[in-house]
Amino acid sequence: MNMISQNELEKRRRQEQRFIDKETQTAAKYLRRIAELPGAPESITPFLSTLERIYVNLQGVYTNRPTVGTYCVMTPQELIYAAGAMPVKLCSGNYTAFSIGDDVTPRDACPLVKAVAGFLQTGLMPVYRDCKMMVLPVTCDCKKKIAGMLKNSCNLMTMHIPASRGDDDIDEYIRQLYELMARLEDATGNAITYDTLAEGFRMVGRAQYELSEFIRLKKNTPYLIRGTHAMAMMNAASYMQADMWAYAMSRVNAELKQKAKNKQTVTRKELPRILLTGSPIVFPNLKIPLIIEEMGGIVAGDETCMGERGMWDPAVIVDDSFDGMMRALANRALRPCPCPTFADNSQRLFRLKQLIKDNHIQGVIYHVLRGCLVYDFEYKKIEEELGKLGIPVIRLESDYNEEDIEQLRIRIEAFIELIKLRQAPVRRKAV
Repeated sequence: MNMISQNELEKRRRQEQRFIDKETQTAAKYLRRIAELPGAPESITPFLSTLERIYVNLQGVYTNRPTVGTYCVMTPQELIYAAGAMPVKLCSGNYTAFSIGDDVTPRDACPLVKAVAGFLQTGLMPVYRDCKMMVLPVTCDCKKKIAGMLKNSCNLMTMHIPASRGDDDIDEYIRQLYELMARLEDATGNAITYDTLAEGFRMVGRAQYELSEFIRLKKNTPYLIRGTHAMAMMNAASYMQADMWAYAMSRVNAELKQKAKNKQTVTRKELPRILLTGSPIVFPNLKIPLIIEEMGGIVAGDETCMGERGMWDPAVIVDDSFDGMMRALANRALRPCPCPTFADNSQRLFRLKQLIKDNHIQGVIYHVLRGCLVYDFEYKKIEEELGKLGIPVIRLESDYNEEDIEQLRIRIEAFIELIKLRQAPVRRKAV
């Protein structure tokens, strides 16, 4: 009997080691490809080091605060910082975790949810183990079911996101924010006061300011930075304190300003400017932006929720009271949010058109994680609306495996060539 137990223990140890080896090798490979992509600013190092710390070295986040895991940008970071904690986004693009989660979730569940289930099964990632609690806004049916899996293994609070954005919906969301406040106080042992909430706003606001400056610099033509590098920095924000991320981003901004002054650009050529939208693109699954830029395009815009969307819209305080700040968080989370979880999502079309105009976008790649129905449902309408503007759109369906890389490469290369053809000057025959 003891022999059997020992064999089972050894088998489990080998399985865990295979998981660790595969996970760390994949993450290291993508970090290497990101670093080798021409034009990386020298100041990108803290962001890549953070991703290496979490996914290659399998260490926890660098902080002296307790951590609170989040699964959506609709969890207000300000409230978590007000409790003396640090928010950590637990969504992952890890293929190994996805393949393990594939055994315990339905075949058609989305890869992001499968990866969450995979990490839950293994328990090997410190960022998952270290969380005092987790917050899961329910934005789709898959997240609703994953909540049932998570609640048995961690201190979990689910937040129900309304399908509409009316005043009653805002009031219900505010009620949930007060419930989250109480749960955070219990988990951390710290009281959330007017002053600590105001400090939370200041911490996140500093990061949002640096992001807004970065977005302004990113619009420069010729290009000062590649979109893949920008997306890596945005993914690193999941594992960095807001003040630390803001400081690191301020150094990037200073470097880009100096490059602009010295006319040092990523490339002298005019590359096709592409907007990425649709399902989240989460490290280490950055294959699509990498392919775009390896094939001669540039990711000039990013409308994914793991990218710029997560911080681009600051909360606006109208009523300078504690309840006024809570209401500002609720309004920011629901009113302008372009997430397709809402029944009326005209906000998303408005946001896409704004990004296309501001970034001089020439083509849109609509990314759909296989099984992500809420994003897939909107593709046709967006294709029709952008067609009216003369903007070509391509839908790319993928998951976290690398078996489709060559197929993606062929389609992305053809799309880039289409944009070049459309932008080429028309040569008139001599009469």
